[in-house]
Amino acid sequence: MHKRFLTIAALAAALGGPMAGSALAADALPAAANPELEARMVRITAELRCLVCQNQTVADSNSELANDLRQQVREMLDRGATDAEIIAFMTARYGDFVLYRPPVKGTTALLWAGPALLLLGGAATLVLVLRRRARLPAEAFDVDETASGAAADDAPGAAPAASTGAAGLPAQPRSTAQS
Repeated sequence: MHKRFLTIAALAAALGGPMAGSALAADALPAAANPELEARMVRITAELRCLVCQNQTVADSNSELANDLRQQVREMLDRGATDAEIIAFMTARYGDFVLYRPPVKGTTALLWAGPALLLLGGAATLVLVLRRRARLPAEAFDVDETASGAAADDAPGAAPAASTGAAGLPAQPRSTAQS
């Protein structure tokens, strides 16, 4: 039984290994004959967002669409298209979303200004809270003794609590004076 398992595992590794390598190689585009065109293709695809992954550039993504877009960029470069023409073609086809760094214009203003607006809003809120707190009297920050007493009783090494009466309320001290 053990020998049979080893034989099957060795056969699977011998046949499956080369097949896995060829499957990965099918996704990769061959390097361009001209290194300058290859560098331009990498630079252009690094500026385009993968529409499938959305958090990766076309240059970094392994999706089928990213492979198709890289092939499209290479074909356009081979035909003599400029970088600007390729970017304009992709933008016309897929919209500004395909650009990894969208341009600053009316429709993307919130995208660019949003982080700064959130930071300013947070700073303004912090200033208002601190000013309001500075105007409050010191008594507003005093801790209620009954609430802090219960928390102190639970603390390790705390002094023994005063005796409690019914329902956990503090017992009333007994009067020592006789009438």
